[in-house]
Amino acid sequence: MVDFILTALTFVVSFGLVLGLVVTIHELGHFLAAKMFGVAIDRFSIGFGKALATWTDRSGVEWRLGWIPLGGYVRFSGDENASSVPDRDDLEAMRRAIERDEGAEAVGRYFHFKPLWQRAIVVAAGPIANFVLAVALFASLLLAFGQYVLPARVAVVQPGSAAERAGFLAGDVVVEAEGRKITSFDQIAEIVQVRAEVPTAFVVERAGRRLAITATPEWKVREDEVAGKRRQGQLGLVPAQTAKDFIHVRYGPLEALSGGVERTYRTLETTVYYLGRMVSGQVSPDQLSGPLGIARISGKVAQAGAAGAPDLGGMILGSGVNLLQLAGFVSVSIGFMNLLPIPVLDGGHLLFYAYEAVTRRPLAARIQAAGYRVGLALLLGLMLFATWNDLQQLRVFKILGGVLS
Repeated sequence: MVDFILTALTFVVSFGLVLGLVVTIHELGHFLAAKMFGVAIDRFSIGFGKALATWTDRSGVEWRLGWIPLGGYVRFSGDENASSVPDRDDLEAMRRAIERDEGAEAVGRYFHFKPLWQRAIVVAAGPIANFVLAVALFASLLLAFGQYVLPARVAVVQPGSAAERAGFLAGDVVVEAEGRKITSFDQIAEIVQVRAEVPTAFVVERAGRRLAITATPEWKVREDEVAGKRRQGQLGLVPAQTAKDFIHVRYGPLEALSGGVERTYRTLETTVYYLGRMVSGQVSPDQLSGPLGIARISGKVAQAGAAGAPDLGGMILGSGVNLLQLAGFVSVSIGFMNLLPIPVLDGGHLLFYAYEAVTRRPLAARIQAAGYRVGLALLLGLMLFATWNDLQQLRVFKILGGVLS
């Protein structure tokens, strides 16, 4: 029982740290951009629901910590909800109310009366902050610890595999995949995992010559101690994996920054490509993860980082490094997802602003409201589906079936 409680605490604390960091930076992006343009702000909240803690700063902003740690929001003055959508159809009515209550000079402080370009920057600042956070985390880890790189040299080609059929041989060094320069075996895995059943172009060095090879990864179910069972693409290439095969690469400040940008871009590129295949029906959506999946992975990542450490300090350091790296990947995903043109998300706001920029007038409030209801329904449906996948991955229903039978 004690072990179960400690494990649960590890998962909950790890999840809270990862999601809390990513959400806080996202909302700070909105907040700081709004402050830069002099927007009046009522509340900055991390989490939803009843407040666990609240305080008000000198500028009158209420800072709040909600008990449901699944997001956050910045509420601008004049909003009656967290979506920054006026509840009144007529913005002129809002203007008259502000002028009556606070004077004409106060109108310019309200978000909805700021110039369109300023509103767009405030909305886009959240996702941009997520990408900046990812770059900062990846770069900091590279600068502090460097990176252990496994060269892209093939030690074994598995018999009967897609790699064997394509013509790979033991001793080949992969130097290019789908036009991307390859410097480590991990980079091959990143590309192959999302390209099952898609012909993929490789360039290998063999006996001093460069050869072009086209291989089609196959679907394989892989058991991972962190991510659990995952269906992904596999070629059948095995690298040499002894301790002497790994190369420890150190980074200076500029190299680390460049590496952070590259890793963020690669993560974003892979995410966009995989979701594109999912939307087009080429890939099953059963790999989508929701909050439960992130919590499970956070706990597993923390445990993996602590494993083998000689003392408590080493365990905390190992777990912290792993969680920061995970936070970088999660931050990229949340930044991208928020840019999707779905009402309720930041991308939905930007879509409405694009309409306003073209037509020179805002979209009718009733259409915006209907769009937000549809967007909210889509978002909730996606979260429910992802949570179902998480429960399946956790085998909750099999456990319950065993208990009830």
